[in-house]
Amino acid sequence: MCGIVGYVGPQSALDVVTAGLKRLEYRGYDSAGVAVQADGGLATAKRAGKLVNLEKELSERPLPTGTTGIGHTRWATHGGPTDANAHPHMDNAGRVAVVHNGIIENFAALREELTERGHELASETDTEVVAHLLAEEYSACADLAEAMRLVCRRLEGAFTLVAVHADEPDVVVGARRNSPLVAGVGQGESFLASDVAAFIAHTREAIELGQDQVVELRRDAVTVTDFDGAPADVREYHVDWDASAAEKGGYASFMLKEIAEQPKAVADTLLGRIDGSGSLMLDEVRIPANVLREVDKVVIVACGTAFHAGLIAKYAIEHWTRVPCEVELASEFRYRDPILDQQTLVVAISQSGETMDTLMAVRHAREQGAKVLAICNTNGSTIPRESDAVLYTHAGPEVAVASTKAFLTQLVACYLVALYLGQVRGTKYADEIRAVVRDLASVSGAVERVLETMEPVRQLARSLAGKDTVLFLGRHVGHPVALEGALKLKELAYMHAEGFAAGELKHGPIALIEDDLPVVVVVPSPRGRSVLHDKIVSNIQEIRARGARTIVVAEEGDDAVVPYADHLIRVPVTPTLLQPLVATVPLQVFACELATARGNEVDQPRNLAKSVTVE
Repeated sequence: MCGIVGYVGPQSALDVVTAGLKRLEYRGYDSAGVAVQADGGLATAKRAGKLVNLEKELSERPLPTGTTGIGHTRWATHGGPTDANAHPHMDNAGRVAVVHNGIIENFAALREELTERGHELASETDTEVVAHLLAEEYSACADLAEAMRLVCRRLEGAFTLVAVHADEPDVVVGARRNSPLVAGVGQGESFLASDVAAFIAHTREAIELGQDQVVELRRDAVTVTDFDGAPADVREYHVDWDASAAEKGGYASFMLKEIAEQPKAVADTLLGRIDGSGSLMLDEVRIPANVLREVDKVVIVACGTAFHAGLIAKYAIEHWTRVPCEVELASEFRYRDPILDQQTLVVAISQSGETMDTLMAVRHAREQGAKVLAICNTNGSTIPRESDAVLYTHAGPEVAVASTKAFLTQLVACYLVALYLGQVRGTKYADEIRAVVRDLASVSGAVERVLETMEPVRQLARSLAGKDTVLFLGRHVGHPVALEGALKLKELAYMHAEGFAAGELKHGPIALIEDDLPVVVVVPSPRGRSVLHDKIVSNIQEIRARGARTIVVAEEGDDAVVPYADHLIRVPVTPTLLQPLVATVPLQVFACELATARGNEVDQPRNLAKSVTVE
């Protein structure tokens, strides 16, 4: 949550920072602000609301030109989305400016201390105390990086901080604890940001910053220390996508673009994971095979859409490995005292690699002696760094808040992990693994075919824009797909939407069925799970008899559902366990189109942010 950009170099800092904020606005859009070093002081501008409000302010009242600056786009935590609470925040003398992502848990005590010493704080935020503390420490040491280290040692909670001082031209200082921050290294210029997308137009060379580290940017140098001032080890890496990947590319929204990119994202996630004989080669999984053979339980931890990927993975892991698998909401995991030991494998799924609930679950699992394997889309992020192994998805940048291609690539990665466990444990023969891998390799084309047939789904979605409720039903792996379809509709259309296991209908939810209520039903293949198929056809008949409008997602050639479907959405024939890869896509398109028809902003739904970096 919250997007941060810092820059020092020869270019206009305001231009670089505001362009970076545009790429990070998915992280929060309650307010935005900038600070630029100019004329021996700091010039600032900030406005509540989306970045366009700040841009309007800057066009009407331009800031002086400077080559060092910072910027921020906010998802509100402490204090409402107002001009006063927007970042950057400054000290009373206006000599230091700071932006912040995260929550400072002891800010109330610090604020009281500052007030007693005569400081006047103008906002409701926890961030403003940092600006005043930095000013105090700087007055004693005259070194912004040292002042930042001293202040950070007093702070509790999760934070990324980036600051500039009027008395230190061409210097930007940042710090991180449990919140994302990455440095970019250019030719005679340096960058800081919450995400490499902010500076990818200028450089693809990045430095990942570790836990409890302070970074000092100058035009030709990036210096990293720990909070005590000792030099810190850093990892430099090259970003393997360019600025065009983070642009809309002619699509009306990033979400539409990212839905369309799913065939390529699925194919890319499989690249390099299969040798010439069809065996899996997961080089990133650094856990020895003998350790994996001793695993007696798998626990998946995740949040939101990633949690639904985990629910689907449970079916594959248990079927292919015969190892029991639990799926946990990361936000609940460590608070219920889970039973973990050295024979437990914890799989943590996070698109950003910075999801705070999932990160804390990873730390708890490792404290209990469990091995942790991360599935992540973001190179250099915290969760992979703190895990024993990582399997990176290759979805590329996902800007829209509602996840689409990240979800499908997480599924592919989960299937690879399940097959790999089956391979090393000997529960799947080599020819069986090769057969599933061939099926996975064909999914990219199947998703492409789904996307080519979506116009009737868009028309249906537009016709339902006036509805208040849509229900989703599924069985087996179709149940998590139903949950994901409902989540997308809630996120984007702000509608009441719920997903149910179809077998639970008669245990309560059928009471919700009324005349013309839209109900989306995800039907399993009649080939792979014929008993389940027959049962869900009965469920369709039950709800239709009570007046529901049935919207049926079924594979090609499944004629048994035709008499009971008011609207039929066909998907390609796919093995049962892999069906979510094609069945989810129409539900993404459905939610996006329905939300658009209701006049909603699909890339930036209200109250949400892309990466949840606070608990």
